[in-house]
Amino acid sequence: MSVIGGKWKVVILWRLVGGTRRFNELLRSIPNITRKMLTEQLRELEQDNLIIRTVYHQVPPKVEYALSEYGRTFIPVMEAMAGWGIAHRSRKEAEQTQNGITST
Repeated sequence: MSVIGGKWKVVILWRLVGGTRRFNELLRSIPNITRKMLTEQLRELEQDNLIIRTVYHQVPPKVEYALSEYGRTFIPVMEAMAGWGIAHRSRKEAEQTQNGITST
């Protein structure tokens, strides 16, 4: 849990499942995360070898992030978590419907 704990790491990893992303792409795709928090989380994920940071020496500088080979081993875990979350949401909605509570 120390490697993936926190509010944002799994979200960032999930965004990288689809392929390589630049910093601003990640920032735009994750509502409510700050630049500072994204930077910190990316650094920690890189230190834990879950992502690869590639810097292209050009003007302006270009930096891309991708899942590492090791990071890709976490995809089945995220897929299982997503499946559980969908089932949980459906269960909660069914309970609310049974109790006459509707969500908006």
